[in-house]
Amino acid sequence: MTKPEPPATAVRMSLANGVLTLTLDGPETRNAISPPVYREIQSRIIDAEHDPQVRAIVLTGAGGFFCSGGNVRGIRKSREGTIAQASRNTDALNAMILAMRACPKPIVAAVEGAAAGAGLALALACDLIVAAEGAKLVAAYVKIGLSPDAGLTHFLREGLPRQLASEMCFLGRPVPAERLHAAGVVNDVRPKGEALEAATELAAALASGPVAAIGRIKRQIASAPHNDLATQLALEAKAINEARFGDEAAEGLAAFVEKRAPDFARKG
Repeated sequence: MTKPEPPATAVRMSLANGVLTLTLDGPETRNAISPPVYREIQSRIIDAEHDPQVRAIVLTGAGGFFCSGGNVRGIRKSREGTIAQASRNTDALNAMILAMRACPKPIVAAVEGAAAGAGLALALACDLIVAAEGAKLVAAYVKIGLSPDAGLTHFLREGLPRQLASEMCFLGRPVPAERLHAAGVVNDVRPKGEALEAATELAAALASGPVAAIGRIKRQIASAPHNDLATQLALEAKAINEARFGDEAAEGLAAFVEKRAPDFARKG
């Protein structure tokens, strides 16, 4: 008898205090992702970008595990189709990653257990990563004869020396969150079971800040490695001169002069 396919991973959503939490929920596959999940996350991110109630985003996984990456059964089954069909799936995956990077609102990953393959790329596509002690980050593709996708090699080389990125991708060995924290890729390591709480606190702090300014900063950080100094100077000058006449700057400057805490959420 053929073993039935496990239920697809769902994307749960909750909103509190300006923080949208997206939770991957597929316990039988350790929150594996597939084209319907790619499209769901992309849609939620784009909606959040235009929703004034959302000021920061947390991405996490249910069941003490972040994401095991692509559904291996689904990948195997895709071999029965054509390259064109497979390309449509990777196009949807890439669209999700691009939506995350284009979103001006900060995205924080809360990683428990492990982030593997495309799940690791998903975590690295976030702006900040909070991981639990003992969590593993794995570029697992080589273990099944594949090369990375979802921008994984871009994100690894953005933050790591070539030798460490090569080690992760060539060998597919789990790398402890603590090692990548020391390398500067993971922002914070918390006791097991506390990553989501810490990530939510961090996102709430960002949500209370000047989100339009944070969006400009996010774009500047993304463009900096590719721009020469003159181009980056011009980008920064344009952004700060536009910002200085906005509501956030009015509130921040007034609060500084009046020696009080700014209320950016009211002005954002």
